[in-house]
Formats: sequence, structure tokens, C-alpha cells
Amino acid sequence: MRPDDTLSAGLPEQLPDPVREALLAPLVDHHCHGVRRDDLVRAQFEPLISESGAPAPPGTTHFDTPLGMAIRRWCAPVLDLAPHAPAAVYLARRSELGPAEVNRRLLGAAGVAAFLVDAGADAGRGGAELLSAAELGRLGGTAADEIARIEQIEEDVAGAASSGVSYIADLETELAARAARAAGLASVVAHRCGLDLDPARPSRGSVIAAANRRLADPKELLTDPVLLRHLLWTAVDAARERSLPLRFHTGQGGPVGDPHRADPALLAGFVRALQPIGVPVVLLGCYPFHRQAARLAAVFPHVYVDAGPALPVTAAGSAAVMAELLELVPFHKQLFGSGARGVAETCHLGALYHRRALAGVLAERLAAGEWNASDAARVAHMIGSGNARRLYRL
Repeated sequence: MRPDDTLSAGLPEQLPDPVREALLAPLVDHHCHGVRRDDLVRAQFEPLISESGAPAPPGTTHFDTPLGMAIRRWCAPVLDLAPHAPAAVYLARRSELGPAEVNRRLLGAAGVAAFLVDAGADAGRGGAELLSAAELGRLGGTAADEIARIEQIEEDVAGAASSGVSYIADLETELAARAARAAGLASVVAHRCGLDLDPARPSRGSVIAAANRRLADPKELLTDPVLLRHLLWTAVDAARERSLPLRFHTGQGGPVGDPHRADPALLAGFVRALQPIGVPVVLLGCYPFHRQAARLAAVFPHVYVDAGPALPVTAAGSAAVMAELLELVPFHKQLFGSGARGVAETCHLGALYHRRALAGVLAERLAAGEWNASDAARVAHMIGSGNARRLYRL
């Protein structure tokens, strides 16, 4: 299958040419992670296409999911297989081509102009064999920049600090240095303790006390709410200095067993505190709380959202997710982000289902006479790349 055939797959035939061209224009994938560089056997591949990241129960397979079906339908032709190739055939072909060629084909066929890569240590779900941002860009034939994960920076600082006082100074210095080299800063505080944190900046004394406790066992994941709040506010200072956005994983990224603590509405207090400071806030992967995220973007001028990996994960149901998000979100506040991680299939399908889902919504509004073709094309360009270029100054 030619790349042009892949990009246009499933777009409604009745779309006016300007709208079709806008949907097929190169995207800016503002939210993705590294993909594995090594050859993967089935037992390694399947957890990477699962929301849980765990092996499928005995006698079952993660290919029996919307995402698994989408891989067999849309990724198989990129690897010169017939659509709906059996999973075993698909994985055999993947091994035959080798990881470099598979990544080159799938990344290149996504139609992406730039990748903004969150290089957090857990992005590949335990895989150290991840492509760097530069390698991802080279294989995809496009530009790539890094998003700095603030919790990973904190872990580096905690491992080297000698006291609570030096921890504070070192964290400020290191965050500023990483911000100078990054396109943005990202937090996974939702993974650690949920988003229902006190939005106030903690006192210096409370931070020193908490840091001294932290340094007694610095290899543990940071879950202390005082230090997480301090980390967020130190990141705000670095982001303000460099005019960078601060991104939050929400929705699907919540604490295991308590997903409601990743509802982006819980960030309203923190978001309100940042409004006069002028640091943009980006809510990532908001599903199933995408309507709440859209509300925040509608109310606060500095808040942006994306649909994230919900589109490829829901696959054929992605149009409904996109339609719900677009019920309220200002069109200049929505970004395209595949949320890709682990395997290049997630990047390719993120772009494909973004185009298909957005095309479906635009076609409905055109058919109802609510928009004209110029409106629809402008919205497609804004969401696909224009908003990200403005926000990240690309």
C-alpha cells in the first residue's frame, strides 16, 4: 500500500477538496513516546498493544481488541501483507523485515511533520531499547524534539543530593537546564498520587523536611504530595522562564484502581493559579474525561487538550470520542497527539484514526450546513499542526 493510500483510508468521499487536503497535510504529533528498537517476540509485542501492559490471559490474545484488529487491518498493508492478516502472519512478517525497517515504514506512513517525544523512563513499559527523539525523527523522515519529564529529573536529583537544602537548589538548577533544551515539560503526577493535590506552593521548611525523608531512600518513586507540589511549582518557574508549556498526563494515566483521581477537572485549582503566570497547561490523553478537559479549555485561556491514544485504542469508535471532544473545546485549543508508545503501530494508527475521526465530524457539520468548506479546512489545519506550532513555537 502506498503512503498516500494509507493516509486517505476511510475518509468520506463527499469531502470537498480543500478539507481533504487539510486532513491529509502533515501533522505535528505533539504527544508521543519512544518505540522499541529491538526485535519483539509475540510475548513482548502483545503487552505493548494493551492498556494494562500485562500479558493476555491464557488462551486469549491482545489482538482481540479494537487496537489489535486495527493493527491487522491498517498496519498489515504497510508491511506488504493483505488487510486482516492473521496475527501470527503479521508478527512473522514484522520479524522478517526487522525492527528498523518496520519502524521506518510505519513512522514514515503516518504523515507526520514533527514528533515531540516524551522520553520518560517508563514510556516503553520497561523496555530500555527505545528510540531516542532524534532516532524517531530520522526513521520517520521528519523533525523531532524532546519533552522533558519532570519526575525523571527529580529522580536524578534525589539520587545525587546530599541534603534537603541541596535538593531544592539542585532541582531548580537541573529543571532550568533541561528546560533550556526541551520543547516542553511534562508531569505524570496523576500516575503517582492522582491530580487531587493542594494547588498551593508548599513552604520551604516543609519541602526541606520532606526532602530529607526522601533522601533516606531516593530510589523509591516520588509519591510524597509535598515534594510533588514543590516539583510542579519549580517546573512552573522553569517553564515561565523559557515560555514552555507544562503538560499533564490525565484520564487513562490515573492511579491503578482509582481512575477518577486522574479526572482533569481536579486540576482546576492549579490551572486557576497558573492563569496570571501565563504558563500554558496541556491536558494529555483525557479520555474518558475528555468532556471535562474540553470544559477547562473553554473556560481558561491557557489550557489545551488532545484526544491522545483514545483514538487508536477505540479504533472504529474513535469518531464518537472526537465528536464529544469537539462539542465544547475551542478549535484553537485542541492538538493532535498519538500518545504512541512502545511500538510504531501506535504512532501510525494514532495519525490514521485522528484523520478518520476528524473527517467524520467535519463531514457531518458540512452536510448539516453548519460550516462551509473553508471553516472545516481551517479547523483541520489548526488541530492537525497549527495549534502545536504556535504553542511549542515550532
